[in-house]
Amino acid sequence: MRSSALPAKRLGRALIGLAVAGGLIATAAPAQAAPGAPVAVSSYAYTSAEGDYIGDGKSASYKAPATSLRVSGTAEDVTVELPDANWEIQLAAPKGEKLHPGVYRDAERADFRTGRAPGLEVTGEHRGCNRVWGQFSVHQIETDASGQVTRLDATFTQNCESATAPALKGTVKYDAFPLSYSYKSDADDWIGQGTSGSHTGARSTFLLEGKADTGFRYAVEGKREDWTVHFYVPEGDRLEAGRTYTVTTEKGGLSMYGNGRSCGEASGSLTVTRLATADDGTIKALAARYSHYCGGGEAGMHGTIHYYA
Repeated sequence: MRSSALPAKRLGRALIGLAVAGGLIATAAPAQAAPGAPVAVSSYAYTSAEGDYIGDGKSASYKAPATSLRVSGTAEDVTVELPDANWEIQLAAPKGEKLHPGVYRDAERADFRTGRAPGLEVTGEHRGCNRVWGQFSVHQIETDASGQVTRLDATFTQNCESATAPALKGTVKYDAFPLSYSYKSDADDWIGQGTSGSHTGARSTFLLEGKADTGFRYAVEGKREDWTVHFYVPEGDRLEAGRTYTVTTEKGGLSMYGNGRSCGEASGSLTVTRLATADDGTIKALAARYSHYCGGGEAGMHGTIHYYA
């Protein structure tokens, strides 16, 4: 038998949170930033297979500030609510643990999870599951000094009432910045060997270091891969959002290596789309795309960098 309304425990918690919103519930505010600066995103999107009770076979997407999103809870058990759209997404760590970036399989209904199972419950338009099978991935999660979640980026798959039931899939973000790396290598490219792929925070780690007037090193590790992009700013110049930097084999500036392969001379280009720096020029956030060619050849590797931007 399926639920036709939010569980009383969950509904009561939501009402209490609204009454004391001074610390228990954070609400996404419209983002304001200078041109080219990173902008945090709060959003929810889902796709529902035909026969899924919760999503009713539909799909939709919502984004703040047009739609209000609220987050409550800690890294042990966090809930994102869309009160205007009547959706609620609850993610819970196994009992006694905290959520961290990673993949959580064999999830059970969050408030009734057993043993070491993680918890998941997604309700929509007053429809809920009695039993849940599913999994979710946490790409980003941050908390404040009190332990309340302040940033979240996650994806989920939920099957309602049985493991083989039609699935509801979705993505939920609260005040989150993009953090990812994707690449595509041409067939004869030495570095990438004709492969392609993508990395997110659930399974990979990211490192960015450098300054706007010297350049940066961006490194990705995960899924049995490791990639590094080095960019050196031409002398007297600096990184700026909205600019494209061209590199030739005679004038170095871009190097790419990964999985044990590199090349001595390279050409290519780097386009910076977003950039944020500290007062001393240290790069704090970067979004860019690049093309890298070994020895000036025609086959190359092309990638997109998102480090909190």
